[in-house]
Amino acid sequence: MEQFGVRLHRALAEHGPLCVGIDPHDALLKRWGLGVDADGLARFNEIAVAAFGGRVAAVKPQSAFYERFGSRGIAILESTIRQFKDCGTLVLLDVKRGDIGSTVAAYAAAYLDPANPMYVDAVTASPYLGVGSLSPMVDAARAHGGGVFVLTLTSNPEGATVQRARGPDGRTVAQAVLDEIAQLNRGAKPLGSIGAVVGATIHGSDHDLSRLGGPILVPGMGAQGGRPADLAALDAGNRLAILPSYSRDVLAEGPDVTALRDAAARARDACAAALASPV
Repeated sequence: MEQFGVRLHRALAEHGPLCVGIDPHDALLKRWGLGVDADGLARFNEIAVAAFGGRVAAVKPQSAFYERFGSRGIAILESTIRQFKDCGTLVLLDVKRGDIGSTVAAYAAAYLDPANPMYVDAVTASPYLGVGSLSPMVDAARAHGGGVFVLTLTSNPEGATVQRARGPDGRTVAQAVLDEIAQLNRGAKPLGSIGAVVGATIHGSDHDLSRLGGPILVPGMGAQGGRPADLAALDAGNRLAILPSYSRDVLAEGPDVTALRDAAARARDACAAALASPV
């Protein structure tokens, strides 16, 4: 199968720099006039697929908002993944998995093996049992053309205690993670399949992203404080490596499909303009 980095690079060139976070939390379901139950969730996803399927580079469902409804919620997530993929839209499942040995191998099989019903294009993963502990995910991604986005610099205040701690060689933990990702992507063209998650509100970071060789997923855009102008500070060495993710600012325009599409287009155009501007 064609590698994820190649597919993502093409999707960004075709649809522009936007990932829509699919986050059906209680307040949003109520705002859309839907029940906070599996039926409301199913209707929410029908609207989301109609609005964004085939129109954005990627979508990012948050697994927790489906898992809370038990087996029916998982079934709805599986259906939503299939529908977006049928539209040609890349699906990044936000699960933030991280473990060791046979457990992380099972996670890899669940999400990155096309034989399984939860198969997606890419997943998010936590490296804080060591980046090497994610090797089964990386191996599965390579075998099946998938991607892994590794948490690196997150915008929550608690994250800095771990991510900005310095090791004996003077590098921060986050920089050590970035450097290991760069090694995993070495030689991949036009874009590697192992990415980093860097929060949009990480301003003036002294971390070197230029050698990453893979994509940068940038959550926290819009309502969480990230602005298109912040993207220009992320020197990824390749502007088609930056994938900004909006959720609340776009989803707030629902349930009207046209309004959702218009909100996504505005976010995409603002990000594209910012990334086209000189640093």
